[in-house]
Amino acid sequence: MTDWVYVRSSAIRKVGYESASQRMYIDFNDSDPYYEFYGVPESVFKEFVNADSVGRYYHDYIKDQYDC
Repeated sequence: MTDWVYVRSSAIRKVGYESASQRMYIDFNDSDPYYEFYGVPESVFKEFVNADSVGRYYHDYIKDQYDC
């Protein structure tokens, strides 16, 4: 797995990504273990970790969009 990227968010601690499998991992502050999302394009991962609001991006573009 790739290295984790720590993000600024009140709900999300860090995010990981595997480009070969298009698998993204999200470590929420209030969950253990992390969640896995399948079929996530690398462009979505990059936009997500660089978003002004990581939580808003998650709710608008990831939640309920990808299998987990």
